[in-house]
Amino acid sequence: MAECQLTTLAGCELLIGRYPRFLYNARGGSAVGEAKRMDSGAIKLSFAAESTAIPALSGRTARFLGLPLPPGLCVQIHPTRLDGRLEPATGQLELEFCARFRFQAGFGPSLRYCAPDLMVNTRLTTETIESQRHRRHGVRLQDGNPGVLVGTALIEPTGEAWFDRFLGLPDEALAVLECQLSLAGGLDG
Repeated sequence: MAECQLTTLAGCELLIGRYPRFLYNARGGSAVGEAKRMDSGAIKLSFAAESTAIPALSGRTARFLGLPLPPGLCVQIHPTRLDGRLEPATGQLELEFCARFRFQAGFGPSLRYCAPDLMVNTRLTTETIESQRHRRHGVRLQDGNPGVLVGTALIEPTGEAWFDRFLGLPDEALAVLECQLSLAGGLDG
């Protein structure tokens, strides 16, 4: 086994439902995990949720319709699962990603609204995805260059009626994640 690190970069996007896309600068996010070469030659990747940090969507990291998110709005991302496999010969990467997305609004602890978590379960891939609403192409990790992972997920209602209507839930979401993967030595078996 060897150590691996997934680092998120600036060129990311998020879309939910019929809303226009959010441009998202996730630079600085990272996940540290373990890599193990399998008999097939592929590399199995396992990242611990507690060592995975993804920057929140806020006025500093996200733009909507060309403008930063308004002050006081924030969407925190709490990963619960991140694992998958890399095909080193081709640069193809597939990751199972599960997370809770927590929408918060307001200033100060007494004025803060916190919606129920949006549960996101998706398979992120460097390949092409096609769903009811989206068709996107990923970019494989080759020659030490960054890659782009894409994935869709069905977002179920949270149970909070006004919030579910606001987002049009249930509906589909799309994630586009620019990333870099680093592998340490010692992947012999």
